[in-house]
Amino acid sequence: MDTAQRLKKPGVTASRDKSEAANTLAPHTPVQTRRAFEEVALQIRSQLSSGKLRPGDRLPAERDLAEQFGLSRNTVREALRTLEISGVLEFRKGTTGGAFVREGQGDGVVTGIADLYRLGTLGHEHLTEARMVVALATTRATCERGSQMDLDALVNNVRAAETAVKAGNIGERVSINLEFFRILANASRNPLLIILTDAMIEIQVLLLEVLTPAPSSTVMASRRRLLKHLLARDTERAISEMEVHLKALEHHYVSQRRNAPAGATQSGAWQRIRRQT
Repeated sequence: MDTAQRLKKPGVTASRDKSEAANTLAPHTPVQTRRAFEEVALQIRSQLSSGKLRPGDRLPAERDLAEQFGLSRNTVREALRTLEISGVLEFRKGTTGGAFVREGQGDGVVTGIADLYRLGTLGHEHLTEARMVVALATTRATCERGSQMDLDALVNNVRAAETAVKAGNIGERVSINLEFFRILANASRNPLLIILTDAMIEIQVLLLEVLTPAPSSTVMASRRRLLKHLLARDTERAISEMEVHLKALEHHYVSQRRNAPAGATQSGAWQRIRRQT
């Protein structure tokens, strides 16, 4: 994604010796089901929930897991790959490598939500409603507990967006404007709001493949008002401005979807939007 680098997600630092953790894990229960790899993944997730596995821990070797589960190594490997794709595990190479529990990150969640949109499970109206809830929550949290460093980052973001507007670089302005929401979410100090914001932006980028961005004059005027309220830590006015801004964006995008030429060659993104209109 070319909009901006993701903000670093909050994680947990493991304090146990990794080899010790791998050797002291509770034994697994042999599996006898048609989709055995799902049960393997479920048992590993259960150990995470119970605290028997923690971020940074290394799982036993694939051969040892296969013996504990009473399954083939291929089945265990499939389960581990499933957990890797979902963001639970990561694989490291070398003599000290293997399957490790990842530090707390939301990449798998973001990808999953974006895929639900691509599949049509999530419609544009769902995105609009969820984006409103998340953005207003992050605005409130930033007013209440954002640091001065967070506020400075927002100021710099708005200045960069204004520079892009003066240069006539709309694509850069849009990218910077989306980054504003990441900074706002990071200032909330709420990992879930950060992950959900990333997911909303991921879908917004898909929409902007076929929809024209809102006019710079409208967006930047609202952004300057919002920034003023954030710097003053005026929670209610900041929330009100954010709500007005998002409703204006929705009106802008709805108009485009309704007026799109039916006979034009449509990309997959346009077909997805048409199904949701």
